[in-house]
Amino acid sequence: MKSVWTALLIVMMGCGFAMAAPVKVMILDGQSGGAYHDWKLTTQIMKRQLEEAGLFEVTVVTAPPADGDFSNFRPDFAKYQVVVSNYDAPDWPVSLKNEFENYMRSGGGLVVVHGADNAFPDWPAFNEMIGVGGWRGRDAPAGPKWYYRNGKLDSDPGPGPAGMHGQRTPFRVTARAPAHPILRGLPPAWMHHTDELYTRLRGPGKNMTVLATAYADPANRGTGFDEPMLMALNFGKGRIFHTTLGHDATALSCVGFITTFQRGAEWAATGRVTQKVPKNFPTADSVSYRADLAAMAPQTASGVQPTSRIPAK
Repeated sequence: MKSVWTALLIVMMGCGFAMAAPVKVMILDGQSGGAYHDWKLTTQIMKRQLEEAGLFEVTVVTAPPADGDFSNFRPDFAKYQVVVSNYDAPDWPVSLKNEFENYMRSGGGLVVVHGADNAFPDWPAFNEMIGVGGWRGRDAPAGPKWYYRNGKLDSDPGPGPAGMHGQRTPFRVTARAPAHPILRGLPPAWMHHTDELYTRLRGPGKNMTVLATAYADPANRGTGFDEPMLMALNFGKGRIFHTTLGHDATALSCVGFITTFQRGAEWAATGRVTQKVPKNFPTADSVSYRADLAAMAPQTASGVQPTSRIPAK
């Protein structure tokens, strides 16, 4: 990838243009809460999506599992403008947590994708970074449940386990902060391809802007509330984009996911978004997805298609 950027820079300079250096990205992976999250495959897809944007230079860093040997795992976070977390582990060594906290407080960027918000339930700083999280024993002490009700962000501090979802299905995403750089220019609502709609997420919700929500239909084990799907947060000088979307290749193939993921990574790294909204962005009533990415899932490649019903609100 570096050679490609070098060649492009030489061509651009020869033509009298100055080309910005690529945004350096670390995709962090290495563990999932279960086999239902194929992190090796989803990392491949996300790396491809970022590189296709033409803005990013991507390095994959694979961490040991939580019970593994961390003696030689010391990633240089400062080398990267943004860390994309595709990593769900219950804990880290204290020294490593301190290094990452310092990176974020000093202005680092973080993108948290789907099941990565299940990680580190007992790490206060991480839970502040992501705003809300699920599973791994989270309950009332983790913070209230957050959702939209009557058009406003609300919370419920009552007890109950964090994290639930119904059957995977397409669902409509509604913008709540359309002026934010990540959402600027996107339609007020769009259909997201077949995915898990996370509900009952808990967390401190500090310095959190809910960018978009989705209605959790009670007919599909939903809460009846508009649940946070996309969030922007600050931690010290650091910026965080948190998307609950992206369970598998099918979900990652959604043009809505790709667009917000690419734009969210740029914003987390730089504080701005320069990317245009693609013409094939989904509408409020129709899904738009990349068949080549969806086909990277074994079940899709073998001809088994995901459920594609659209739930009524």
